[in-house]
Amino acid sequence: MEKDSLRIETSEQLGRFARAHRKSRGLTLETASGLANVGPRFLSELERGKETAEIGKVLKALRTLGLEIVIRPRAGK
Repeated sequence: MEKDSLRIETSEQLGRFARAHRKSRGLTLETASGLANVGPRFLSELERGKETAEIGKVLKALRTLGLEIVIRPRAGK
């Protein structure tokens, strides 16, 4: 795993990471959701780990926050 990467295994972990990153960039929920062109309710639900979030919107929100998802095979699998 790369130095700045994080293993995410649950929607709750993804949400906590996204919220922490948004806050570290000084963005409010409203500002970040506006930049991503998603509703503040959606971003709030993502940050709380709601599992019914649409993957397209999740990816758009993460890109806007400066995050990316990289998928690779697990070691030894």
